[in-house]
Amino acid sequence: MALKITTSTCSACGACEFECPNAAIAMKGETYVIKASACTECDGDDPKCIAVCPVENCIVKA
Repeated sequence: MALKITTSTCSACGACEFECPNAAIAMKGETYVIKASACTECDGDDPKCIAVCPVENCIVKA
C-alpha cells in the first residue's frame, strides 16, 4: 500500500517532502503528491509525513 495526499486540503507547506525517507513526495502543480511506487509507509513505523503534516487527515492510506 501507499499513502496519498488529499490535494484539496494540502497547504503545500513542504514539511512532508523533507521527512520522507524514500523521496516519494514531490511538488506537482500547486500541491504535493506521493509517488505510490516509492512509498513504503515507512516500513511499518509511523509514517513520518503524517507526523509532520499540520493539516489533519491530509495524508491518508490510498
